[in-house]
Amino acid sequence: MARTDPAVRRAAEELSQPGPHAVASGDLAAAGIPGVVFAPRSGRGLAAVAFGHGWLQPTSRYDELMRHLASWGVVVAAPATQHTVFASHSQFATDLRTTLDLCTTVRLGDGEISVDPGKLGLAGHGMGGGCAVLAAAADSRCRAVVTLALAETMPSAVAAARNCTMPALHVAGGNDLLAPPAGHAEPVAKAWAGPVQVHTLPKASHLGFTASSHWTDLLMGSHPELRTRQLSRALMTAFLLRHLIGIADYDALLA
Repeated sequence: MARTDPAVRRAAEELSQPGPHAVASGDLAAAGIPGVVFAPRSGRGLAAVAFGHGWLQPTSRYDELMRHLASWGVVVAAPATQHTVFASHSQFATDLRTTLDLCTTVRLGDGEISVDPGKLGLAGHGMGGGCAVLAAAADSRCRAVVTLALAETMPSAVAAARNCTMPALHVAGGNDLLAPPAGHAEPVAKAWAGPVQVHTLPKASHLGFTASSHWTDLLMGSHPELRTRQLSRALMTAFLLRHLIGIADYDALLA
């Protein structure tokens, strides 16, 4: 469906804005792993997503995105591990799976929140996107995967994609010089064993998906972009609502 379609515009505009839920945030450290969690203040049987940060990126650069998803009813937890130059992709994938464990077993929101183990997803940006694919290939609980500016990993996310049968959305940046779609997101999508979509935002750079400034902006020659964040969070929200919660109201945006 063309992006000029009124239904697409309405869906994009609505989903780029906060949802109906008040949001609470917390620290994962008390549960055994450094990181953060954002969730609706209350709710039973919620969907949950473990989110992987990009190479050298602090989880705080994704607070805006995680808070947004939580406002639409999705618990989002991000492990703050593997921040070094020589980050272990396989270990980070394990950390993402551990984070899903915590979402389903640890008491959240003073007991006012519970997560349905049948509504789990994985997501990430850059390196974290590739690691989300590695984690999904090894975790039968995962029902959906979303990546932003996915970067290839070691072991290979392309190889892991052949074992991923859940639906996936890969949002790529047409101006991404660090992980160009043709060499990263597109090969993963081509190898994907299940339903898959690739949405390329023509003007988006690699760090356009992040918020706030960071010293890596200079290192990577990229920076946060408001429009990239708005479009990508609308796509991500529509996809997770559809595949984790069963809300099809915004499917026009995914066509």
